[in-house]
Amino acid sequence: MSEARDFALLDGRIAVVTGAARGIGRAIALRFARSGCDVALCDRDADGLAETAHGVEAAGRRALCAVLDVREETAVAAFFESVAAEFPRLDVLVNNAGGGFQAPFAEITPKGQDALVRENFTQVADFVRRALSLLGDGGSIVNVTSIEAHRAAPGYAIYAAMKAAVANLTKTLALELGARGIRVNCIAPDVIPTPAVGDDFPPTPLARRGHADDVASAALFLASPLSAFVTGTTLFVDGGNHAAAGWRRRPDGSWEP
Repeated sequence: MSEARDFALLDGRIAVVTGAARGIGRAIALRFARSGCDVALCDRDADGLAETAHGVEAAGRRALCAVLDVREETAVAAFFESVAAEFPRLDVLVNNAGGGFQAPFAEITPKGQDALVRENFTQVADFVRRALSLLGDGGSIVNVTSIEAHRAAPGYAIYAAMKAAVANLTKTLALELGARGIRVNCIAPDVIPTPAVGDDFPPTPLARRGHADDVASAALFLASPLSAFVTGTTLFVDGGNHAAAGWRRRPDGSWEP
């Protein structure tokens, strides 16, 4: 993607982006900065976070960084105290951090299940709750879920269930916060190569894999005035995989169920 400044869709706005050290989170933070937004960033990866912050500052915007685990409530509370001290308000929250591991449901221990719940649902609710006191009327919350929130996911049962929970929470928050003009939406990616998941994917209906910048473009849309009448919905950034409902493109271009 070009390093040129995007149209100033977020000029003068302030965003929090979680999981911003690499992949989708980094792409979103950089796209926001090129659109005129100051960004508060957090991640466990200190080196990656510093690289993202450098990119934000290279775009002429302020970056506030916190190296933390989003599951640690004390660290998250301190992060929001720093945000409140550095910026006059918050306009956008992007809940991007999350993760999982592959295992049959019967083999997931209670400890493993608790980790998945905390990483993919509890921390999202915590970030939203803490952001609400800073979020100005007319703000935007963008929750990055997954296509797995909307279909069966063998080997990822708890992860997918928590992503589905976030999608449902998003709908409820859209209603509860609508009177303040705060919009709450999801992005459900698929086939997006990142350092965490690699790039071993079959072709999509669009006959290509996605890119983290594809998700960043969707986040920019949902964070900006372009989506001023959009709330409580999920935007699929998946090359058509949700629509395909299990159909796969063969190497010769034909399709199989």
